[in-house]
Amino acid sequence: MVFSREDRKRYRDKIHVCLDVLAQMLNDSRFDFEQPKAGLEIELNLVDERGEPAMKNAEVLAAIAEPDWSTELGQFNVEINVVPESLEGDGAARLEQGVRDRLNRAEERARTVGGRIMMIGTLPTLREGDLNEGTLSANPRYHLLNEQIFAALGEDLHLFIEGEEVLDTYADSIAPASCTSTQLHLQVSPEAFAAHWNAAQTIAGVQVAVAANAPFAFGRRLWQETRIPLFQQAVDTRTVELKAQGVRPRVWFGEQWITSVFDLFEENVRYFSTLLPLCEDTDPRQELARGRAPQLDELTLHNGTVYRWNRPVYAVVDGVPHLRVENRVLPAGPSVADIAANAAFFYGLMRVLPYADRPVWTRMSFAAAEDNLNTAARHGMDARLYWPGLGEAPASELVLRHLLPLAYEGLDLWGVDPEPRDRLLGIVERRCVTGRTGARWQTDTVEALDKGDRYEALRRMTLLYMEHMHGNEPVHTWPTA
Repeated sequence: MVFSREDRKRYRDKIHVCLDVLAQMLNDSRFDFEQPKAGLEIELNLVDERGEPAMKNAEVLAAIAEPDWSTELGQFNVEINVVPESLEGDGAARLEQGVRDRLNRAEERARTVGGRIMMIGTLPTLREGDLNEGTLSANPRYHLLNEQIFAALGEDLHLFIEGEEVLDTYADSIAPASCTSTQLHLQVSPEAFAAHWNAAQTIAGVQVAVAANAPFAFGRRLWQETRIPLFQQAVDTRTVELKAQGVRPRVWFGEQWITSVFDLFEENVRYFSTLLPLCEDTDPRQELARGRAPQLDELTLHNGTVYRWNRPVYAVVDGVPHLRVENRVLPAGPSVADIAANAAFFYGLMRVLPYADRPVWTRMSFAAAEDNLNTAARHGMDARLYWPGLGEAPASELVLRHLLPLAYEGLDLWGVDPEPRDRLLGIVERRCVTGRTGARWQTDTVEALDKGDRYEALRRMTLLYMEHMHGNEPVHTWPTA
């Protein structure tokens, strides 16, 4: 598809109209908010009986035939969406059981068409030859996005990650971005959004350290959470020269604490060129004047092409607008129990940190928060992270001595029942005590299986991983092969 200069001018004009309307809506407090609500999305991989990628998400989705499942970037990816709801009472337990039930049904139906479902940050059995434009999902948007990213880049994509081993290769499509995550959503009021986003930024590194689950990519052992640098590089539209000029990457941590959700949308428009200049016919000013909640289509489309690790989300549900923090730092898996534990840790902290008398972000530089994320992605549970009042500390010590007690307090404030609270946060505690994350289990298991054929060891590890994953025991209890 070719976009004209007029298309881009019209889109730029329209997106500024959307910004003006959003500012007016924020001033008028026209948003739905009764109590904090939590929801999540999980991106998953499809493999065959050998544990190798199965390029058949269209067939699998047709077999699943449920509205909360959808395509993702690669033909070997699918996604499940769980609508936000309160965690009060047994809400956390219901959230976990709901995901488990959906996954069980989907796995049963996927097997009828030769697919199996796997939750993991990066699929260990993917080879470089598996990732090209031909393996993108049939959804036209992915192909259009691929086309526009490479039109902006003007050359092949260079992937370079130096970890335990080195990945140094080139790609001619955005298919390497097909790594899979768990995305946590927290609906908040406009007035509270900045505090919640700032708080989420401060704990991003801690989340990754205790949940790392992506140590392998294309047969190499790289970072503990290789998904972080791989995704950053796989949708980068900057040439070497633009990087040298300090142009911001589209996968972005950000660069400063905020005072309003408007800051983030305005930064998106100011710093990032349009990839998909697709305009709708509706005028958001007229919609607002008629008492309707405008969709702000152009602003939300552009927001979807700026991949913040904590992304602002504007949406209209049943005619009422609302705002969410979308936390995107976590990998998928290893088990539903682990995902629920990671979610409980996040939501517990987000019920306390934004409301502190001296918020942590007022005592911590933004650069330190970003450094924590990168350090945690590289080293996982072995990372040393900065925290105000503690200085630099091992991730496990920071969680056990300081953040887990706050998460317990936060879940109590949510009104979460003691049994699911203790069980889920207990999983995070045991991970810290044992040092056993999904990434650590994967690397230990591959070392035990590797008899000179790395790919065969990865394949056998993948099959063992799936067996444990569907058993739904947390990863710190999984035996090494």
